Amino acid sequence: MNELHKLLSVLDEFRRRLVRIALVVVPLFGFFLTFEVRWGRPSFLPWVVPYPWPSPFYNVSAQVFELMRTDMLPSGVTLLNVGVGESVVIQMEIGLLLSIAVGMPWIVHEVGAFLMPAMRRSERALLKNVGIPATVLFFVGFAVAWIWITPFTFLLLFKYVGAMGLAPTISAESFLEFALLYTLAFGIVFELPVFIYSLTRIGLIAGGFWRKHWRAAVMGCLIFGMIITPDNSGITMLMIAAPMAVLYFGGMLAAERHQKRVDRAKLLTIPGGAA
Repeated sequence: MNELHKLLSVLDEFRRRLVRIALVVVPLFGFFLTFEVRWGRPSFLPWVVPYPWPSPFYNVSAQVFELMRTDMLPSGVTLLNVGVGESVVIQMEIGLLLSIAVGMPWIVHEVGAFLMPAMRRSERALLKNVGIPATVLFFVGFAVAWIWITPFTFLLLFKYVGAMGLAPTISAESFLEFALLYTLAFGIVFELPVFIYSLTRIGLIAGGFWRKHWRAAVMGCLIFGMIITPDNSGITMLMIAAPMAVLYFGGMLAAERHQKRVDRAKLLTIPGGAA
């Protein structure tokens, strides 16, 4: 009965945390689907500021989609609405993504509060140390893909389309899926140094392991770039594999540095080790 009581208590805490997350994410989702952001200058301010305005059709999700189309697609490419409700689904997908992104600090807080009692002190310290770097690296990777990688990939792909004499068109759903997959995947890729450092920090993998197997890691970066890219030119594959390799070596150096600190601390605890 005691074990059952503990299980029910954990499930109740999990439900409570989910409800608290939903109380933030759901209103954000509703806002992104029913309001647009306009710019204006109030009479009491000397500068232009953004403000929400009710707009169930041209909302924040639609504005983000329009920004993606402007930033990522080459000029002359036509987006097509293939299905009857495709535009609605697109707005809902973007709205959900925005809701999760904006509410991520609260989501991380609630998830951390749920997991914290089950963590050891070293694991809690690790989460505090890597939380900010992991967030920064994700948004840097996302921005690099948005500004550079994804637009170049679309440009390269439509070069093939033009060479075959085909009309440069793409469905709105296909465009959104590809653009989000690329940008989100690149944001996750930028977490590689944090992943490497964390495995060494918790003692699961020794710091010297990463240098010993760097050739296999570079090959893995090339294979990953080949799988995720839609063309066979090799250019986009290298555009993904090269930053991955750099990130791997950065994580390797951080892991080795931590391993040296651990080894030095162990040496000092051995009688006569500091001599």
